[in-house]
Amino acid sequence: MEDFTQRYIQDGQTSIANYLLDHFREVGMTTDQLLVFLQLRRYMDRGQSMPEADVMAAHLGWDKQRVYQILHELIVNKLMVITSVPDGNGQKRDAYDFRLLMEKLSQLAVQTTQKEVKVAATNDRSTVFNQIETEFGRPLSPLEMESINQWLDDDHYRPELIQLALKEAVLSQAYSLKYMDRILLNWEKKNLKTAAQVQRDKERQNPRPSSKPTATPGNDIPNVPIFKLTDN
Repeated sequence: MEDFTQRYIQDGQTSIANYLLDHFREVGMTTDQLLVFLQLRRYMDRGQSMPEADVMAAHLGWDKQRVYQILHELIVNKLMVITSVPDGNGQKRDAYDFRLLMEKLSQLAVQTTQKEVKVAATNDRSTVFNQIETEFGRPLSPLEMESINQWLDDDHYRPELIQLALKEAVLSQAYSLKYMDRILLNWEKKNLKTAAQVQRDKERQNPRPSSKPTATPGNDIPNVPIFKLTDN
């Protein structure tokens, strides 16, 4: 067991990004191509930039021609290129380069983020429409829906701000988009862009009264009990 542990440590480890393992199919990489990449990665981590195909084939249980085929596929699918790099003696030597794969993974991450933002925006929009219809107690007309879309797309009002304007309209029993629009315009003039900013502005305008009564200087009269004196 001790010999195995020593050999296990000496052979080292290969670090692979989980993002690649999760998304390799989405960038056009097959399972066989991933296996070849893993074999290449282990040798590249040891400083061997161009390991022999027959060595990799022996590890994978394949014949050498299949390894060559997969390497060719990686190049054709623009996941890998072969470049020339200088060695320790200044001589040029060939090396496998996976920067194209990293670029594809990076683009995928950006696209995924954009998709998530778009989905979130769509959900927020639907929530705004549903809340207004619920509070108004009726479906919105096409003209009203267009007005709300303009708030979101042209005026760039945040959904939370529109929801707060709806709350103000309901409290005033004014079930009208025009009333809400006046509220939003008023907040815009004050440069209030979030619900938190609106709340702070309200607190400044209407400070809470102190719960403790303040004593007037010079008028501190002790609370003395009054007894009724009667003749015995």
